[in-house]
Amino acid sequence: MTETVDQSRDVRQNSAWLKRYYFTRAAFSIVWCGAATALADSTTAVVSALLLIYPAWDAIANIVDAQRNGGIRRNPTQAFNAAVSIVTTGAVAIALTSGMNAVLGVFGVWAALAGLLQLATAVRRWKSYGAQWPMIVSGIQSAVAGGMFLVQATAAEPPRITTIVPYAAFGAFYFLISAVWLTVSEARRKQ
Repeated sequence: MTETVDQSRDVRQNSAWLKRYYFTRAAFSIVWCGAATALADSTTAVVSALLLIYPAWDAIANIVDAQRNGGIRRNPTQAFNAAVSIVTTGAVAIALTSGMNAVLGVFGVWAALAGLLQLATAVRRWKSYGAQWPMIVSGIQSAVAGGMFLVQATAAEPPRITTIVPYAAFGAFYFLISAVWLTVSEARRKQ
């Protein structure tokens, strides 16, 4: 009986953490989209910084989330997602020397891999937390967007940072939906 009560308390605490995490991820993406849109015509250094910050933030967020939910070893999809995002940050730095077509190609590979890993994480979390359907849809959409980025990366016209903004905005939307869903579910359980 005590074990069941402890597990129930852990799920509630982790659910509260997940809700805050999703709100934080949504807020970051919204701010990043605003900055990328507003600063799209800025110096190369500013645009480059924004392009490096996005996957670096994803790596940090996945590491923190994995650690908060039992550690890196218990969360292999998030650990791998963090590693992919770290490699992506380095690859974006290198691609920036070749131009935005190369950068968009790197973002394409990253979006596809990160989407599949997000999908796997959401499926794993479904039983414990619920409210994972937006993360599942987001993972699928990210994988599809990755393929689209790879196609767009071959265009003659160099893409701009604003090409990535809708992708990040949809990510923010799905994180926000999940956070709100968890909030509503929590309020219903309390009643």
